[in-house]
Amino acid sequence: MTTVSIQNRLSGFLVVAALISLGHMADVKAADAFPKIGDSAAEFELKSLAGEKVALVELNKQGPVVLVVLRGYPGYQCPVCNQQVGTYLKSADAFREAKAQVVFIYPGPSKNLVERAKEFYADKTIPGHFQLLLDPDYAFTRRYQLRWDAKNETAYPATFVIDADGKVTFAKISQMHGGRTKPEEALEALAKLK
Repeated sequence: MTTVSIQNRLSGFLVVAALISLGHMADVKAADAFPKIGDSAAEFELKSLAGEKVALVELNKQGPVVLVVLRGYPGYQCPVCNQQVGTYLKSADAFREAKAQVVFIYPGPSKNLVERAKEFYADKTIPGHFQLLLDPDYAFTRRYQLRWDAKNETAYPATFVIDADGKVTFAKISQMHGGRTKPEEALEALAKLK
């Protein structure tokens, strides 16, 4: 291999490394815009699977809200989302005792979103203080700066605890499929509200 071809390859690697670095910087900038502890949670109104409008302000009248943003349908039903929702359902009594509403956000393109969400929720028994809200065309996801705009991606998995006054008291955003908020973490954040 000649010196020129080695230099060309090295230059190519440096360009790729720079682009990856810039992409990472874009992720960091996006992360800076996520709702943070102490922020007022941005108001939203989304529809449930039953087609009922649900607004954050109305949920807050009932007490704190645990807002869990799922990946929706990135071409398949996300197994990590299924697992996460399952762990929250197992802790349903503890969330009831904390007087908290647990809201799962299911984002995706509006076409077939209802059908995909029903498929996701089909095998689950959902208590009254849990609900799944639809985020057609990522309106909520974009408002909360959680859009993971890459191939086969939808939203960054995230969890927020929002107190009855609408303030974010806990925030955890994962920039990968894992690293989700466990129910114990959300319940610990709820316990601090008392």
